[in-house]
Amino acid sequence: MQTQHRIPVLSVGHACVDVYQGAVAALVPFLVAERGYGYAAVSGVVLAASLLSSVAQPLFGAVTDRWPLPWLLPVSTLLSGIGMALSGVGDSYGLTLAFVALSGVGVAAYHPESARVARAVAGGGHRGMAWFSLGGNLGFAAAPLLVAAVVAGGGGLRATPLLVLPALAGALLCLPVLRSLGQDGPGDAATRAPGRDDVRSFVRLSFAVVFRSIAFTGLSTFLALFVTQRLGGGSSAGTAALVVLYAGGAVGSVLGGALADRWGRVPVTRWSYLVAAAAVAGLLLVPGPALYGFVALTSAGLYVPFSLQVTLGQDYLPSRIGTASGVTLGLTVSIGGLASPAIGALADATSLRTALLPLVAMPLLSWLLFRGLREPAAPGGEDGQSGVEVISATTPA
Repeated sequence: MQTQHRIPVLSVGHACVDVYQGAVAALVPFLVAERGYGYAAVSGVVLAASLLSSVAQPLFGAVTDRWPLPWLLPVSTLLSGIGMALSGVGDSYGLTLAFVALSGVGVAAYHPESARVARAVAGGGHRGMAWFSLGGNLGFAAAPLLVAAVVAGGGGLRATPLLVLPALAGALLCLPVLRSLGQDGPGDAATRAPGRDDVRSFVRLSFAVVFRSIAFTGLSTFLALFVTQRLGGGSSAGTAALVVLYAGGAVGSVLGGALADRWGRVPVTRWSYLVAAAAVAGLLLVPGPALYGFVALTSAGLYVPFSLQVTLGQDYLPSRIGTASGVTLGLTVSIGGLASPAIGALADATSLRTALLPLVAMPLLSWLLFRGLREPAAPGGEDGQSGVEVISATTPA
């Protein structure tokens, strides 16, 4: 496979995995309607997908720092799809949690190694990572439509085995990329002397990622229900809001790379979080269909930093690319699910709007953390590359 085709193929493969992260939130209205789950119960489903994923991603990152495991890409893709495909089979709440957790483990195994491979293919630049991240965001955007087509199309939750199809496609797409990287050998990616780890900056960045994740996952879990309550229109109104939230992310991730070329990753991320805080407040407080506009603005504000945080993490922690990727790329989504049960319990006790209002503070906390960060040193590489080691997919990290 030619070098210029690898990032687009990896991006599509990323979409085939992240569709399952978006599918968890997209299943929530159907679990409520078909099984009568309350807010706390559906929050538990989101937690099942997030808990193991949150713990496992840094572990997978640490392993791939020591031993490259490119075969994880197709295997983890299949695992994420099989878990989600089985989640609607049977009426057992426990089995639903177990299968969703299995899907979460697949997602956890995929992200650190795929980000390491994407970095090698992209030569360390944040524009290449932005395009790779775009695939994941498009997968998120497609999830509500895919779930609606399968579940609302007449089969109900028992039709979820059809959701395995993107995983089959994604696993097959991984193979030619990995085969071509193996043929290139160690000289495929440019290698530079690794820079020194800036652990303090990486920890600050990681906490910013956590707060961003709480805001995004809380909204994606309950947005469909919130919009349906506010506007009526059945599940279609909620599905439309999720599509806007996820599709805006596809634009935001690419826009982030372009803006960072001009103003730098850290300043662009700071301003994005301020925009996101104002947009979340508008989404929750402004009446009528105008909330769709605030959903789009929220999406842009939360997604512009998405790929920028991945490359910042890799540049702050150049000796442990897999670990940095597992935290900044994977935990960006999964760890926020740990807060979902608290949001659900508060919603059951008060109202959904009251439970979601604390999410306004999350982007503000990320902004405060970014005020203490500086752009990593970049001694003259192209495409925003920093002077860190770019690790070939065929050599140990």
